[in-house]
Amino acid sequence: MALFELSLMCPEDRVEHLSEALDALDALSVSVEDADAQTDAEQALFGEPGMPAPKGGWQRSRVTALFAEESLAGEASVLLQAQDFFAGCQFLALGAVPDQDWVRLTQSQFAPVEITHEFWIVPTWHEPPQQARQVIRLDPGLAFGTGTHPTTRMCLRWIATHSVGGRVLDYGCGSGILAIGAAKYGASEVVAVDIDTAAVESTGLNAAANDVTLQAGLPDQAKGLFDVVLANILATPLKVLAPLLCAHVAPGGRLVLAGILARQAEELVDAYAPYCSLVVADSEEGWILMTTSR
Repeated sequence: MALFELSLMCPEDRVEHLSEALDALDALSVSVEDADAQTDAEQALFGEPGMPAPKGGWQRSRVTALFAEESLAGEASVLLQAQDFFAGCQFLALGAVPDQDWVRLTQSQFAPVEITHEFWIVPTWHEPPQQARQVIRLDPGLAFGTGTHPTTRMCLRWIATHSVGGRVLDYGCGSGILAIGAAKYGASEVVAVDIDTAAVESTGLNAAANDVTLQAGLPDQAKGLFDVVLANILATPLKVLAPLLCAHVAPGGRLVLAGILARQAEELVDAYAPYCSLVVADSEEGWILMTTSR
């Protein structure tokens, strides 16, 4: 099916109005990007995953909407330019989107991910690298965790370089990638839990695809003590979960936390101080891994 793309330029304070109007005019999707990207005027906007964006747009934002029909895109352009809120905005272009093999294009964006020299995350459409001795087969899906994010890589690197024998809990399992890694690196029992039922289902399917056995379920399935407790979430829920996660760590066990920005280290140390002492064990691209032993 051919798609048609309407491109508009607008200042930061009009992005929300324009996006909402395009949505009301039956746009299939609306995207916003910095119109000055790749120039000296480019603005970097940084935000924590799962949190509101720090700004609604850039000083000069390029708003692009996709429509199923050219007539719909044309009508939207005419109607928008007649509105008061379009003042300061500019029509850029309207045209057909070139036909693409979207499946192949999407797959091309996901290459094997190196965790260690011998441990790799490999999508099913790729062959494992020759040096890979341990492989997790994982394709992009709805649940978080494909190995491309620094927090996931740090957790997997920790798993690969430490003994994870015994019981392991993956709290907030997403795709199940950490639980699968723990199972492949010697855990005798792995429990993976998440509040999202889609994540629980994804974890079960990914575990089966990697020939590992684990228990996947909702958080109430996490019972008893564990030799290793893994939680790759975000700083705020990790602080709230401090008493619960620490209560699951067996004497002599280890707690491994990720999803934490470097500037949040002190917050986590303070939140966990009544239960244990956290230290920074790894860092990558502004993110940190924190661990402790009870």
